[in-house]
Amino acid sequence: MPDQPVPVPVDRLAFEMPPAYEDPARERAHRKERLAGALRLLGRLGYEDGVSGHVTARDPEFEDCYWVNPFGRAFASLRPEDLLLADGDGRVLRGGRRLNELAFAVHAAVHRARPDAVAVVRAQGPYGRALACLGELLAPVTQEACAFYEDHALLDEYPGDGVADPWRVARALGPYKALVLRNQGLLTVGGSVDAAVWWFIAAERAAQVQLIARAAGKPVTVDHRAAVATRERFGGDLAAWVNYQPLWQTVEDVASTS
Repeated sequence: MPDQPVPVPVDRLAFEMPPAYEDPARERAHRKERLAGALRLLGRLGYEDGVSGHVTARDPEFEDCYWVNPFGRAFASLRPEDLLLADGDGRVLRGGRRLNELAFAVHAAVHRARPDAVAVVRAQGPYGRALACLGELLAPVTQEACAFYEDHALLDEYPGDGVADPWRVARALGPYKALVLRNQGLLTVGGSVDAAVWWFIAAERAAQVQLIARAAGKPVTVDHRAAVATRERFGGDLAAWVNYQPLWQTVEDVASTS
C-alpha cells in the first residue's frame, strides 16, 4: 500500500497579506492600480449610473491629495494612467480631464475628517439606494450584515449634492466604515482601496438580502452579543482585504489579457 500523505507544514502554505511599501512611488503605483481595477469592477457589477459614482484614494506622499476617476469616463475603461490627482480643494494637480467638483468636495471632507481612511467609495447600487429610500440601517439578519453592526450610520436627511455643506457627510459618518445617505445610497471607507470597495459591495449585498427577506416575511435578527462577536471577527479591514482578493483576481485577469 502507498504511504499515507503527510500534512504540508503550515509555513509552506501560501496566504496573501496586504503589501507594505517603504517607497512612496511604489505605494502610489499600487494604489492607482487597485483604484483603477476597483472602478472597473464596480462598473462590471452595475454600480454606475451616468456620471455618478466616485472612488478616491489618498496619495501616500502628498499631503491632502487624492486620486480619483475623471468626470464622464466609464468605469469599465479606466486604467491607472487615466486617474486624476486633486488636492483637497478640488484643484487637479495631475491629469488632463475635469473632475466632478461637487462629489469630490464630499470625498475630500471625509478624507480630511478621517486620516485613517485611505479610500472612500460612493457608487450607485440599486439595493443600497432602495434601503436609503426607506431611511433604514442595515439589520443584523445575516453573518455578513453583522460586519456592519453598530459600525455604520444613517444621514437622516437628503444630502443633495453636498454643495451647501460637504462636511455634513463626514460628520454623519463619524468613526464608522459605512454610511447610508437617505434617498441617495451608500458610502464606505477603508484603510485600503481593497477594504473600502469590499465594504461597499458587502453593504450592497446585505441590503439586497435584507429587502428580499422583508418582502418574504419577518426577518429574524442576530442577537446583540452574537452580532458584536461576529463583527469583531469579520468586520475589520484585514478581513475586508482578504474577502476582496477573489474579486480583484477577476479584474486582474481581464486586465492582463486585454
